[in-house]
Amino acid sequence: MVRGGVRDTWKLKKWYRVVAPPVFGEAFLGTTPADDPKKLIGRVMEVTLFDITGDYSYVHVKLYFQIIRVEGDTAYTRFKGHELLRDYIRSLTRRKSSKITGIFDVWTKDGYGLRVTAMAFTRYRCKTSQKRAIRKIMQDIIESKAKESTLDEFIQLMVFGDQEGSLPHLIDESARKIYPLRRVEIAKSKLLWIPGPRGPEKAVVVSPLQLKAR
Repeated sequence: MVRGGVRDTWKLKKWYRVVAPPVFGEAFLGTTPADDPKKLIGRVMEVTLFDITGDYSYVHVKLYFQIIRVEGDTAYTRFKGHELLRDYIRSLTRRKSSKITGIFDVWTKDGYGLRVTAMAFTRYRCKTSQKRAIRKIMQDIIESKAKESTLDEFIQLMVFGDQEGSLPHLIDESARKIYPLRRVEIAKSKLLWIPGPRGPEKAVVVSPLQLKAR
């Protein structure tokens, strides 16, 4: 169809099903249109953990998945990262208490590199030396758990923070010996590196069409 001499490309587009990676049970994430499946490569889908699990207690956890391949009418994704909603983080902040933030670059045992942001909220305002000690505990636990976990295992330790054995649970258990904590969260993560045939590669997904244009 031609409108004003311009071809209506929208009618040429096909809708593709987008699914989560196996760690999330290849759950249905939604549909997305494209007139060429190659144009889907690199596209990012954003959902909440509630959308996948149906558990309303996870509505504040935002997940990012990037399309890495298309087979038929199905687009498959890779975990790109997660973050907690700003309103949720804001709700945890209290006057006369401390927020301790730590940002760490870690590697999983199967060769994936991530940047992880952890936050601890104390019951009362604490000293600088106590903040430093708690941040060190965060770093030790997050780095050690990453080294002994696959990427899929580590993702679960981050995003299901209310479960026993999760990163927030382990940090809370150790850090409360330094100072009473009210809450610990893994506020954000981002996949930076993936294993490649010649070593770690940047986790940047580029479509074949983008490569051709370079």
